[in-house]
Amino acid sequence: MKLASLTATLTLAAGALLAADAAQAQAKEQFFPALVYRTGPFSPNGVPFANGYVDYLKYAQIKNALNGVKITYEECETGYATDKGVECYERLKGKGATVFQPLSTGITFALTEKAPIDKIPLITAGYGRSESADGMAFKWNFPIAGTYWLAADALIQHIGKKEGGLDKLKGKKIALVYHDSPFGKEPIPLLQERAKMHGFEMPLLPVTSPGIEQKSTWLQIRQSRPDYVLLWGWGVMNSTALKEAQATGFPREKMYGVWWAGAEPDVKDVAEGAKGYNAVTMQHGTETNSKIVQDVLKELHAKGQGTGPKEEVGQVLYMRGLMSAMFAVEGVKRAQERFGKGKVITGEQARWGYENLSLDQKKLDALGFAGVLRPISTSCADHMGANWARVHTWDGKKWEFTSDWLQADEQILKPLVRAAADKYLAEKKLQRRTPADCQS
Repeated sequence: MKLASLTATLTLAAGALLAADAAQAQAKEQFFPALVYRTGPFSPNGVPFANGYVDYLKYAQIKNALNGVKITYEECETGYATDKGVECYERLKGKGATVFQPLSTGITFALTEKAPIDKIPLITAGYGRSESADGMAFKWNFPIAGTYWLAADALIQHIGKKEGGLDKLKGKKIALVYHDSPFGKEPIPLLQERAKMHGFEMPLLPVTSPGIEQKSTWLQIRQSRPDYVLLWGWGVMNSTALKEAQATGFPREKMYGVWWAGAEPDVKDVAEGAKGYNAVTMQHGTETNSKIVQDVLKELHAKGQGTGPKEEVGQVLYMRGLMSAMFAVEGVKRAQERFGKGKVITGEQARWGYENLSLDQKKLDALGFAGVLRPISTSCADHMGANWARVHTWDGKKWEFTSDWLQADEQILKPLVRAAADKYLAEKKLQRRTPADCQS
């Protein structure tokens, strides 16, 4: 009787240990939710980004990027709608979400209120709230590698150089054609500051989403005859603007888009009609010859495991998704250095990783991003980590870089960021972080 009892006890103990081991093995998963829009009017631009994002997560798993922790992901379709984006967030946050990348400024605005409560960071690489570069005010937001104020400042500097100096902008007219949404309105404070500094006019021409109807906008442009047009568009709005510019005779070489208006889907249907059109880049452009692209083609697409068509690998928006996923993974890897290699990282621990991201040239080279990105280093105060951009131009068939590296003027950006961040804190009755909080 005692022997049978002991055997049963040992069996139960062994079963419990096996169950614990199985649970631990199952728990060793790092979950990256993917908010995407593969449907709707913005899908031509949303799809390649999503494909690049997912491909990098697959590639990082093959390379055991997280030291034995399995990388998992789940897509949730937002259609670029803020309400659907919030629904996706609420549905996925409880599955152990590491970080959210909203891929929409409107969704970012909504989630900025939720992230501090749920302790889940937001990466908004190249979009979102420009003032969230101030990490002392926005603990959970990370506009890594660029904000719209950086983009706008780089464009004005570039146009100034074309004119022979920023002083030559006095009396010029630089129109802003923008998506009438939080995204489209983001660059206005920076552009107004530059207009005041250099004495140029800046007509504001909003376009109702999704941007298919722009005839009245381009009639105004034909009548007012601006020297330059800045295009702050997304999706079908961009190709529509280029077609309208062609129809009204506005020179495409005098048009400059934001980095969400400077990819293959924006120009391919216009082709030669878009020749000469320019866009600022978030450092990278089309990068088909980069090592990371060659590695992804070899490890995924050559084995039938790629997410989208092989032909788009290395194109602008595919690279944007690839880069954004790399930031997500590298932040977790950085957090493992502090909290334990081979451990699943919580959202709060991942936030520390994104705040202490250090992608120097050696690390970028090792990751396959040589020539694609410049070093990026974040801190408690600086959640952007880099302030560089370039301009590329469509030659009728492909994008080619046509500028040197452009660095945003921190003497202009920092006061704007600080003022906007302080206004946000006052409105929400929040306080700036303390130096002690930076160590947490």
